[in-house]
Amino acid sequence: MKPVLFHDDTSFWFETVRVLGATAYGGADIGEVLTTAQAITASDYDSWHDQWLATADWVAAEAKEAQGAGHLVSARDGLLRASSYYRSADFYLHGNPDDPRIRHAYTRARESFAAAAALLDPPVEPIEIPYEHTVLHGYFYPALRRAGDTGPRPTVIMHSGFDGTCEEMHFLGAAAAQERGYNVVTFDGPGQPAALHFDGLVFRPDWENVITPVLDWVLDRPGVDPDRVALLGASLGGLLAPRAAAFEHRLAACIAFDGVYDLGDLATRQMPGPRAESEALLRAESAPEVDAMVEQLMARDPNMRWAATHGQYVMGADSPRAFFASYLDYTLAGGIAERITCPTLVCEADTDIFFEGQPQLLFDHLTCQKALLRFTEAEGAGAHCQAGAQRLAFARIYDWLDDVVAAH
Repeated sequence: MKPVLFHDDTSFWFETVRVLGATAYGGADIGEVLTTAQAITASDYDSWHDQWLATADWVAAEAKEAQGAGHLVSARDGLLRASSYYRSADFYLHGNPDDPRIRHAYTRARESFAAAAALLDPPVEPIEIPYEHTVLHGYFYPALRRAGDTGPRPTVIMHSGFDGTCEEMHFLGAAAAQERGYNVVTFDGPGQPAALHFDGLVFRPDWENVITPVLDWVLDRPGVDPDRVALLGASLGGLLAPRAAAFEHRLAACIAFDGVYDLGDLATRQMPGPRAESEALLRAESAPEVDAMVEQLMARDPNMRWAATHGQYVMGADSPRAFFASYLDYTLAGGIAERITCPTLVCEADTDIFFEGQPQLLFDHLTCQKALLRFTEAEGAGAHCQAGAQRLAFARIYDWLDDVVAAH
């Protein structure tokens, strides 16, 4: 999709499309998004924050006023949109984790969504899943049932990736699955916002140790069919979910939305010399020439600039090079992808600006029952995670899952 705004900043343009895409499930309104984006100064992180926060504040205020007057549908709709706009507000601020604007916007996003969730029909329930010494925060969506349907339902566990929230997953698959008769569990794992804000937990590559306690909790939940529990991971979750599925064999299906095979390939792709040498330099105690190269990449590439600053925040890295070194641990190579036994769907976006080529690599290494869904620019679905084409994407994704769980 060619930029309509922010022509010289692919990061700002993609994030604008991302918010626009939430319109499909009530997380934005087109006029609000375009008016906000037009007021933003290109490549200016403070301007991005200020404009989205201002929009979120007035939408939330109007929703609260509607709720006080008993107009609960209007309140629900406004709170969902405000949650989405607050999420976007702090997106580019993570280069300074102590910036108070981060916690303010995150807290307002979370509170707005929780208030909206209570007004949904049926209500969406905030949950806490026991995890090591603490809990993982998320939501349980009871399946929408047809008359006379009282049996246990199939369930989709879903999580985001490098920079999304469990609240955003409402617009990225949860509402779509629920209306098709699935229970849904969304959650933030280590490295994702709730786990970072409440417990300081950064990402870990052995994601099976995250999914297993979540799955234990789900299987204890009334109304869940234990033989029909699927796992969906979005964005970086398209590597984390398959990683978990390689070791957690109670899953009935896995969806990589979109697929990712090896972050180490991305970390070393622009470095000269053999990959082994690049890996050694990234992990070295000192490599000033690589530090300088990374700084140059950040200066000329807005996606690299954002990834390196946000990446230090979520990976617990103390420099851009250390962040890229952490990527080396996130891989399905070495026979991990081949260990997946459940049916697996890999999604691929035509013009993905983050993980180009990765879905095909994952698909090629799978030895289980598998399918590859390609989404194109001609369909308006070529962006990463099909941003802006949610209705089309989830129709195809859940039609595949319907067939898999029906045959299970």
